[in-house]
Amino acid sequence: MSESNSEQKIPVKHIDPTDHKKRPAPRRDNKNDKKKGRRQIYVRAAEGVFQTLRSRMNWVMMLSFMLLPWLHIDGRQAVFLDFSNRQFHLFGLTIWPQDLMLLAFVFIIAAFALFFFTTFLGRVWCGYWCPQTVWTFLFIWFEEKLEGPRNKRIRLDELPWSFNKFWRKTAKHGCWLLVSLITALTFVAYFWGSHEAFFGFFTGDLTFWPYFWTFFFMLATYGNAGWMREIVCLHMCPYARFQSVMFDRDTFTVSYDAKRGESRGPRPRKKDPKELGLGDCIDCVLCVQVCPTGIDIRDGLQYECINCGACVDVCDQTMDRMGYEKGLISYTTERQLEGGKTNIMRPKLLGYGVILLIMMSALVATVATRQPLKLDVIRDRNMLSRLNDYGLMENVYTLKVLNKSQVVRSYQLAVDGIDGLEWNGETQVIVEPGEVFSVPVSLAIDPYLLKQPITDLEFVLTDDEGRQVTQESRFIKGR
Repeated sequence: MSESNSEQKIPVKHIDPTDHKKRPAPRRDNKNDKKKGRRQIYVRAAEGVFQTLRSRMNWVMMLSFMLLPWLHIDGRQAVFLDFSNRQFHLFGLTIWPQDLMLLAFVFIIAAFALFFFTTFLGRVWCGYWCPQTVWTFLFIWFEEKLEGPRNKRIRLDELPWSFNKFWRKTAKHGCWLLVSLITALTFVAYFWGSHEAFFGFFTGDLTFWPYFWTFFFMLATYGNAGWMREIVCLHMCPYARFQSVMFDRDTFTVSYDAKRGESRGPRPRKKDPKELGLGDCIDCVLCVQVCPTGIDIRDGLQYECINCGACVDVCDQTMDRMGYEKGLISYTTERQLEGGKTNIMRPKLLGYGVILLIMMSALVATVATRQPLKLDVIRDRNMLSRLNDYGLMENVYTLKVLNKSQVVRSYQLAVDGIDGLEWNGETQVIVEPGEVFSVPVSLAIDPYLLKQPITDLEFVLTDDEGRQVTQESRFIKGR
C-alpha cells in the first residue's frame, strides 16, 4: 500500500460486542452528572412505524381509563367498584362477594396472558400498554413542547436560573401536576363515582378518605411519571426481574445485529464501509438517546429494555439516510440472529396458549350460566324445632333473597321435599337491585307424618322471568 493511501486510511477501533468490560462507557447526557448519582436521561423524540403504533395504543389506553367512569348503563356507572356495599359493577354485570370466582378467573387469565405474550413478544406489555410507560411518554411530550428538543433541554438545565428557565420549568411542572390531578380523580371515580369525585372535590363535599387518596395518587403519578420514570421500570417493577424466566431463544425482542453492525464507527455516506473495515453501525448513538430507560441496545439483551421499539425506528431512519438495508436493530429472536429459523409453535408457548383459552372459556361459561339471583337459608339456632299451639312440629328459617341484577325483581318462594308442610310467611317478595331481602319463614307439619328425625328439603326461589335457584336445608323432628 502506498504512503498516500495509508495516510488517508481512517483509523478503526475494533470492539468485541460480547466483551462488556472493553466497551466504552455510555455517553452521559449531562456534564455535571456524578458517577455515584443517578444519570439524568433526556429522551430524544423518535418517529416511525413502531412509535406511531405505540402512540395510538397509548391513547387508547389513556382515553379508556379517563372516559370509562363517565360511561353509564341503565342509569348506573358502567364500571363502579363499590367496596362500601361490597359490589363490583362491570358493564351491566354486578359481582358480589359470592362471585369472587369470576375475579379469580380474570386474574388467572391476566397472568397467563402475560406469560403468553412475554414468551412470544418479550416485554411488549411494558412498551405499549403499561400505565407507567403511557404516562411517562405523556409527561415527556409536555417536556418537549415547553423546554424544547433533547439538546435544548440539556442546555437549559446547564444554564443558570433566569426568567426563561423559570417560566418553562414552572409551566412544565404545572402541566404535570394538572395531568396527575385528573388521573387521580379518575382513579378515585372508579370507587366513589365520577360525579361525586370530580364535583365533590372542588365543592368540598367529599369526606377525608376520597381527598386523601386523590392527593396520594396525584403525588404518586407526578413522582413516577415525572421524576422517577425509568427507576420504576428498573428497580420497582417486579416484572422486570422475573421476565427472563419466560424468555427463550425464539422470543421476539428488540435486538442489535452485531454481525452486521460491527465494527462500528463514523464514515462518509458515499464510502463503502467494507473498504474501511466497518460494519453498518455508524455509532451515532441515536438508539441510546431515544431509549426511555437509557440503555445501549448494542450491548445485547438487557432486562431494562421495555421493547418500545424507539431504537428500531430511529436506526431504520439512519440506515435509510445512509443507503443501507434497514433492520440493523429490529424485533427478532436470538435463534434468527444466529442464522437459524425462529420456531414459533413451541411447546411452552402452545401450553400457555391452551391454558389461556381454557380459562377464557371457563370464564365465558361461568358468566353465561350465572344466575342473577341467590338464595341463602339460615336456620333458627336458638330452637331447632318446637310444637306449636296446634300440635304441629315447627321449624323456623330466615331466607336471604339476593337480587344480583340491576333492575327490580319479583320473586316467588316455595319448598319441596316433604309432603304436607304448612308454610307460614311471605311467598312473594319484591326486591330492589342489589338488595338482600330477609324473609322469616316457619314450616309446620304433623309429627306423625315424619318418618325420620331429620328430613332433607329444598327451598325454591323463582324470579319473574322464570329463572330458578334452589337451596338445601333440613327439617328436624323434635322429641
